[in-house]
This record gives sequence, C-alpha cells and structure tokens, in this order.
Amino acid sequence: MKKKILQIVPEAEVEIIGRSSRGDKEIGIPLSSLDGTDFFTQEIFDALQKGEAELAVHSLKDMSAPHFFSHPAFAIIDREDVRDVAVFNANIIEKIKTGQTLIIGTCAPRRETMAVHFLKKALPQLHHDIKIEPHPIRGNVEGRLLQLHEGKYDGTILATAGLNRLLMAEAEEGMAQEANSVTQLLKDKHLMFLPLIECVPAPCQGAIVAEANPHNQEAVDLLKKINQSSLMDEVYAEKKKAYEYGTGCLQKFGVVTLRTLHGNYLYAAGEDTKGNGFTEWNPLPAIELAPEDIFSSTDQMRAFFTYEWKEEKIEIPESLVFVANYKALIQPGIADLLIKKQIWSSGTKTWYELAKMGVWVQGSADALGFEQWLPMLSMPLIHRSAEDICILTHHKAAERWKTKGKKAVSNYRLVPQLTEEMQQKISLAKGVFWSSYAQFDIYGQYAASDAVHICAGGETAQLLRQHGIEPIIFPTIKSFDVWRKTFTP
Repeated sequence: MKKKILQIVPEAEVEIIGRSSRGDKEIGIPLSSLDGTDFFTQEIFDALQKGEAELAVHSLKDMSAPHFFSHPAFAIIDREDVRDVAVFNANIIEKIKTGQTLIIGTCAPRRETMAVHFLKKALPQLHHDIKIEPHPIRGNVEGRLLQLHEGKYDGTILATAGLNRLLMAEAEEGMAQEANSVTQLLKDKHLMFLPLIECVPAPCQGAIVAEANPHNQEAVDLLKKINQSSLMDEVYAEKKKAYEYGTGCLQKFGVVTLRTLHGNYLYAAGEDTKGNGFTEWNPLPAIELAPEDIFSSTDQMRAFFTYEWKEEKIEIPESLVFVANYKALIQPGIADLLIKKQIWSSGTKTWYELAKMGVWVQGSADALGFEQWLPMLSMPLIHRSAEDICILTHHKAAERWKTKGKKAVSNYRLVPQLTEEMQQKISLAKGVFWSSYAQFDIYGQYAASDAVHICAGGETAQLLRQHGIEPIIFPTIKSFDVWRKTFTP
C-alpha cells in the first residue's frame, strides 16, 4: 500500500499504524461462535471515523457486504491467487497408511464442508478408509503453521494468497522475521492446492481493499488513483452474489471469479443459509438450441476410442509432471514413475485416479487447460519453471505440445472406433459438444455443415479456432452439464 501511494504521490509521507481487531484478539474461540460481523475490520473503520488515520487496509473477504456497500470510498489495490491450500505435516503419508484419523485445523464451515469431503478422495488412497476430523484453529498464518508444526493438527487449510504474500515480504520493512519464520515452517510440509470448482474459495479471497472515511475528500481522491478497476468489478460482483445466499462466518458456500483465456466467469456453489445446495455460473453462453438438439460427447465417452498402451516403460527426466488424462494411468508400472515426481492433474477426475494409485497430487488445472494453469507455477509457494514440466498425454496431443515448444511424452494412442451409429448421431445433431479436440479431429467430418460446435475453454477451443471454427465456449465441461440440466426454453 505504501509503495502504491508513493508511486502516485512521491512527496507524500506515509506512516503505518498497526491495529488489532476483535477477530485478532479473541482467538480462543471459533469465529462462528462470535456475534455479529466485521470482526477484523470494524475497529479499523472506527479509527478512520475518529480521524486517527486517513486510510485503512483490509483483506476484503473479512469485510461484510453491508459495510462494503455502505459507501463508495474503497479501492482494490491487489489480488493474489484465490485458492485454498491444504498444508500437511511430513508424517501424513504414514498416518494415512496406518489408518489414523487425520485432524485438520480450520475455523470455516465452508472449508469443513467442501475441503474435508474432497480430501477424503484426493489424498493418496493408502488405506481403505481415510478418516478426517475438522477441529477449530485460530490465529494468524504463522501461528497456525506453528500449531501444525507442533503436532496439534495433521493439516490445516489456509488461503494461498496469505502465504504467497508472506513469502514475498522478506525484504519489506518489519516483515523479514515473519517471512523467514513462515519459510522455515513450510520446509518439510506437503502442500495440496484445492480445486476451485470442488472447493470454492470465499468471496473476494486474495483481494486487498483500501478504505477511507468518505468525508475525507483528499483520501477519497487518492483511492480513486490507486484503485484497479477490473479487480473492483470482480470483487463487487462476488460480494453481491454472496450476499444473495447469506452472510457471516457460518456460510457453507464460496464465490469466485474464474479468469480464463476466453473470458471471466462468476462461479458460486455450496449451501445457502437454509441448507439448500446450489451451483451457479454467470455468464453462460446463449444457445438457441435445446439440449435434445445437441449431441454431447460426454454421453458417449467410451464409444469414441479404444486405447493402445506402450509396452515399454516411458522415461520422464523432468521433476514435475502434468497428467492430462487418466487414461495414461492404465499403463502397468506408471505409478512407480509418477510417485517420485511432483504431480499436477488436468482436473479432478484424473486427480482421483492418481490418488487411487497412491500418488500425491499437488493440484490441478481445474479443467481450464494447461496454458491457463501454467502461470500458477511462478507463485512463491511453488516457484517452479516451465522447464521443469513434462506433459503426460496421448500420442497426437504430445506431438502438438512439442510443436509449441513444450516438453511432452505419450504412453498410449487413441484408436478411433468409427461406428455407423456414432456417425449418424453426429450428422443429425444441430449442435455438437466436443469434450476434447481428439474427438473432433476424427468425428468432426460427420457433423452437418450448419451444425453449431460447442466446447469447453482451453486447448480444445484454440484448436477448433485454428481449424476455422468459431465454437460456442463454456468455461468447463461441468458448466455445460449445468446448462443442460437447468435449461429453460
């Protein structure tokens, strides 16, 4: 914040005043047990009103929607990665193998509901019954990591943004000691970055908001200069959507903006205050066809191809492997190779298959595509180079990636089945949803010349465009399935 102000007003004198909030002080009880809202922001706003400071800086996810919408004197100055990350002690594998109950520290009902359910399937399945118990945990990031390190918990769930910022703060005034402490506490830990779709982050997670007393015109004018308008649009929409479903620390849903190569999407999912489950994507493309007019490849996945796996074992010298499809995992002996690497998956289906093989998966591309995921590696928590990565996929896809300068290896081939029944279904459809470019590459020739082509974003959309087709794009396959189920004429 200080740097941003000095960039705009170099001659300004900026004094930083530290303040503790109610949420910082009452760390002995879960937040869900405290009355009211704005536990981390109210005292600081009160200081603005009293003229004790001109500007305040908050984590926006801690600020209530009523307060955020109460006046216009806000600026969004930064937004880090929005994911949650599960951090585990070094002995987590042994505890899973021996069937011990895993104690996970979290004080958020949203994380308890979504993350615990996900982790039971996503952790390496080294025991027939992975038991997880969420226990309350409070304190700042360093404090929670210290409690984990001392063995009070087997794992804890934190915002990726907070860890990244602390790791970057080593050179900042007054932050070097805390940054170094966090670095040391993370040294022997296992990380698992939770997927955005299955474990939806809190609304506005990772966003830093600056606030002024709206009656302080000089401070308000400064906020206008440092505000990042595109980020403000994102978080405003997230706060507004979250307010529709409920408020406070008891919420069991998340709201996030998914930034993709083909546009941004607001995604909300979980349980509302009445316990009703919901999933909402906005916007989804307008399609003039009804679902019954569309041939969806998701309904016929096993009918397109059979598979041939290499008999010889493949070699991957790179330390990080991106597994593009779970079919690659059927090759005998592949688990022995992957278990020694740092593994990322294309989506959760492949993640779960890797977990069944006993492989630790660090995270996924959320089915948004490899190139959408790639920049994530540069964050301080991961800090890996593109040179460290090898993509494991089928033969044709590997060749395409190599032409783009990426390292890729294949251990199986797609063998088209080309049945008359499949050709006829595609030829009669007014629209075709392709879940992969490989399907279009073989079967696209049978689509009617006026058929609408539909796909998820990522590599499939890019390759269809290179083929001269402008597809209707959904953010993910799951969002297309939601559209089909909720379609109204």
